[in-house]
Amino acid sequence: MEIVLVIAGLMLSAAAVLTLVRIVRGPNPSDRVVATDVLIATVAGALAVEAAINHHAYTIPVILVLSLLAFAGTVSVARFIAGRQGVLDERPSTKEESP
Repeated sequence: MEIVLVIAGLMLSAAAVLTLVRIVRGPNPSDRVVATDVLIATVAGALAVEAAINHHAYTIPVILVLSLLAFAGTVSVARFIAGRQGVLDERPSTKEESP
């Protein structure tokens, strides 16, 4: 069982380090947002492993709230980026032709 926990810890640590590299070197904001979302998912996975090690369920609400905040943040930043690029238009386009 200990070897599995060590492997899980090493994999989560490697994922966090590589994600931090992508956050720092990301060429555009959308790459940084996706990397931040992956980092939050990695932290949630680490919290789940910690809960499994210590045999308690106190961190499950923390994982849930963290995941919901990450989702809301990702959606809001995606809408912001899409709005800046003109993808989102509040008015439906009408194709009325003037005579």
